[in-house]
Amino acid sequence: MNFLQTKGSKIIDEAGNQVNLKGYCIGGWMNMEDFINGFPGSEEGIRETVAEAMGKDKGDFFFDRMLDYFFAEEDVRFLKECGINVVRIPLNYRHFEDDCNPYHYKKTGFDRLDKAIDWCEKYQIYVILDMHAVPGWQNTDWHCDNPSRLALFWKHYHFQDRFIKLWMEFATRYKDKPVIAGYDLMNEPITKVWRGRFYNAYQPDWDSINSVYKKTVAAIREVDKKHIIFLEGDNFSQWFSGFAEPFADNLVYSSHNYIDSGLTGTYPGVIKMIWDPIDKDKEILWNKEKQIEIFYSQEGTKFAQKHNVPLWISEFGSVFNGPVDLIPDRLRSIDDQLSIFNEFGAHWTMWTHKDLGTMGALTAKPDSPFVLRIGNIIEKKNLLNLHFGVRWLPENTCKKKIIELADFVRELIGFDSVDLEANRKYMEQAVFSNYTTVLLQKPYADCFKNMSLEEIDAMLSASFAAGNCNVNQGLVDIVKQRAKN
Repeated sequence: MNFLQTKGSKIIDEAGNQVNLKGYCIGGWMNMEDFINGFPGSEEGIRETVAEAMGKDKGDFFFDRMLDYFFAEEDVRFLKECGINVVRIPLNYRHFEDDCNPYHYKKTGFDRLDKAIDWCEKYQIYVILDMHAVPGWQNTDWHCDNPSRLALFWKHYHFQDRFIKLWMEFATRYKDKPVIAGYDLMNEPITKVWRGRFYNAYQPDWDSINSVYKKTVAAIREVDKKHIIFLEGDNFSQWFSGFAEPFADNLVYSSHNYIDSGLTGTYPGVIKMIWDPIDKDKEILWNKEKQIEIFYSQEGTKFAQKHNVPLWISEFGSVFNGPVDLIPDRLRSIDDQLSIFNEFGAHWTMWTHKDLGTMGALTAKPDSPFVLRIGNIIEKKNLLNLHFGVRWLPENTCKKKIIELADFVRELIGFDSVDLEANRKYMEQAVFSNYTTVLLQKPYADCFKNMSLEEIDAMLSASFAAGNCNVNQGLVDIVKQRAKN
């Protein structure tokens, strides 16, 4: 394989040939997530709880086997058959470094990652390493293994220094590996919420993110001058207006483009703007023309055009666990979205390759032994509204109760001091996503504590091995076609 580099708005190989990166994210593997893997709360929290219930050795065995089957060589072979040429691998720093032993790096984490890189090289698939969870948390949400709502990374030099040193370790190890397309420094940063979020109005700390990016790029370039470095925008990879102009060679800019038509409602059709905190009840017509308008209005697109740099849509996707009759709409939406990316010349990696049935190209079967064993946990997660940020689920009793409490608090404090929608949203996060999920972790762990090692291994293999999963064939067919052109 060839090292990749940038040339203007393009990515090229060593021979000067243009390379268009099109692929999947491997979510839920070396950064586990609740809706992907089925547990409540954070990866750190569920690992500790399972170890308490089953013993450390048995708990380690449980998660090691889950990861072994969740992403293996047969998954890479399947992805190759989908026609893709790149995977983005989200990484949790905890797989490589312990908080109580900083700056000492864990062989077990690198050994697991090395296997995946070797499989990808075998099948000629590029790899983008994505630091999805950083020390101190770069945002307030579950997907950076954050149980707290705090984003302390932006306030503490210690966390930033560890982040930079860890990237230097990655660069040192992989500087001579052309299968690595590059380093995605940080997933979905959100800089100015280190105490948590309380208002929908948000002003980024551009000085902080620009400083961290410049320092990290400079540190990586001390040991690795070859690989592309990918930079994601602020506000969950959506905002770029305050970014420093491109300040080094081989930089690609990364935007996340989740859209309403992939998540709810009919397509083409009139859809409520569920992601808009101000106009969430406004209904607009979504069709390909609307998608084009949205894409060209996004700050990532504008930044790439203004500075003539490559644009990578590192996350986007559609939801397939709603009503069956809406699945064709989701497929039409994602097909139009991919065609727009291709027409622009954007690189893309879809979220995500495998899960329990929400967005994956591969999904665990509903009657698989793991899903059946945690069926009661999944039901309670839904009833307790523990999926913060999952706006396509209907309101339930718990959500209505927290709205009542939030409105009562707002009334006592004063309407002018408290944002109505933000107060409801972030109180919901604190009560359900950050508190109640912890209460459900022990019942989750109890589902497995009486199983033998052999039973655990058989259950996880039967549930997560690629050959035992359902294939979202409609999605796979679209990806195959759009990966060609």
